[in-house]
Amino acid sequence: MASRASDVDGAQPTAGGLAVHLVPMRRRHLRAVMRIEAQVYPRPWSLALFISELNLRASRIYYVARVDGGVVGYCGLMMVEDDAHITNIAVDPSWHRNQIGTRLLLNAARQAAAHGATRITLEVRMSNRAAQDLYRKFGFEAAGVRKNYYAESREDALIMWAYGLDTPEYRAKLARIEAGLVGSTTFADGDNGR
Repeated sequence: MASRASDVDGAQPTAGGLAVHLVPMRRRHLRAVMRIEAQVYPRPWSLALFISELNLRASRIYYVARVDGGVVGYCGLMMVEDDAHITNIAVDPSWHRNQIGTRLLLNAARQAAAHGATRITLEVRMSNRAAQDLYRKFGFEAAGVRKNYYAESREDALIMWAYGLDTPEYRAKLARIEAGLVGSTTFADGDNGR
């Protein structure tokens, strides 16, 4: 499963503080997800692929970020034993620089650890420095290159890994990142708030 990363974040504060709700992705979110997908990726995933992913409940975890009831971003994880693979993460371009990507990645790292992962990986375009900088903030390190990974442009992908998701040090790193967020974030696990 290929992972893709859009220009997911920056750190521009918003007036009055943004209220972001992260909730498990459901079919009812897919129209908005597909709209974002078409805006940020040259080769967007199909609706059928998203539905297939959502049906793999034992090994997939997908969340959407909502603001004022609208979907503004999403992130997916594939779980394989003690590894987690970020399959995709994207933010609506009109919501860039509002820390949506940071919130989605924070949730993904915590979900991965809660599901037994000790490490997490992703691929990102070599040219996407903004996303790479965000991932480094979460402890991701370059581990290799996949040549010509992105078929539409034949661009290479940087493979990145973060380790120790199950350690107190990594949990403290996530707490520091969360403390730096502007506004509020509500994390929902299933139908219950957390």
